[in-house]
Amino acid sequence: MDYQQTATLAWHESLELHEIVVFQSTCLVSMKQKYPNVSNQQLKGLYKEVILAVEQNLTELLPFYQFVPNDTNYESRDLDTSFFSADLLIFLKTSIRNYSVAITETATHELRVILTNQLIKAINAQEKVFQFMYRNGYYPAYDLEKLFTNDVKLGTKAIKKKY
Repeated sequence: MDYQQTATLAWHESLELHEIVVFQSTCLVSMKQKYPNVSNQQLKGLYKEVILAVEQNLTELLPFYQFVPNDTNYESRDLDTSFFSADLLIFLKTSIRNYSVAITETATHELRVILTNQLIKAINAQEKVFQFMYRNGYYPAYDLEKLFTNDVKLGTKAIKKKY
């Protein structure tokens, strides 16, 4: 059965959609902020190519939010604070994944201990950022309708941001 025959996406694919849209939106805003400072013209061309590709990705993905249950009357919030906190959360989540993989590849005991300690610090920092976002309504983890509505706003803002 394809999605066009159903009223909604499945919950698991809705959650994956959320992860991809938030990640790409946050990274897109970050790339657009960095773009003016890239002095190497070849690298600047690569940035522009990736920016356009991610804009296209988001443009293709955002319409799928009509198939997830959401509350379109969700209140407007400070998207800059939302972006900055999401950027920090994504950094920490990615760091946790990277540390985990690095630990499994490390043969030197001393390095393994340091990486493990840094992993624990990253996990603790991620919890603090998540709690900040949750308390301030930037990451309504237990309210999928608000979470998905938030994604659409962030993705739309990322596409519209000038660079």
